[in-house]
Amino acid sequence: MQTVTAKLDLEVSRIIKAPRDRVWNAWADPERLAQWWIPRPLTCRVVSLDVQPGGAFVTEMSEDGGPFVPHLSACFLDVRPKERIVYTNALTGGWRPATNGFVTAIITLADHPDGTHYRAQALHKSRADREKHEELGFHDGWGTVVAQLAELVEAKT
Repeated sequence: MQTVTAKLDLEVSRIIKAPRDRVWNAWADPERLAQWWIPRPLTCRVVSLDVQPGGAFVTEMSEDGGPFVPHLSACFLDVRPKERIVYTNALTGGWRPATNGFVTAIITLADHPDGTHYRAQALHKSRADREKHEELGFHDGWGTVVAQLAELVEAKT
């Protein structure tokens, strides 16, 4: 089991006022994931979302209607439906080593009296990698996409 440490890791946490299965579905459905995965006004395209251990997780992004460029190429390590997703960009789908990955993400969903407790942790191999991720805007970026996820799943439609 992983050990989260402030020296190496970053986290965002939020209570989402929607049931856990709705939050899970927004993660597991490529069309729904594309609606919240990248901070607006950027546009997301999901290239691959094979939500199972060893499955590929590949997204691209576009700014102002321009061409899509790579965003994330990762591999799912652990998947427990409606509970936990673990992925890393140190590997690509099929457990293939990546050339320049630096993070493992752990997403947990837990029941909460007001809906779902959503927790996203970014684990890094070094303090320098953690600091680089934070300087690149971890809190703004990951916080924004969690807010977008909440907006999507809290909608009454």
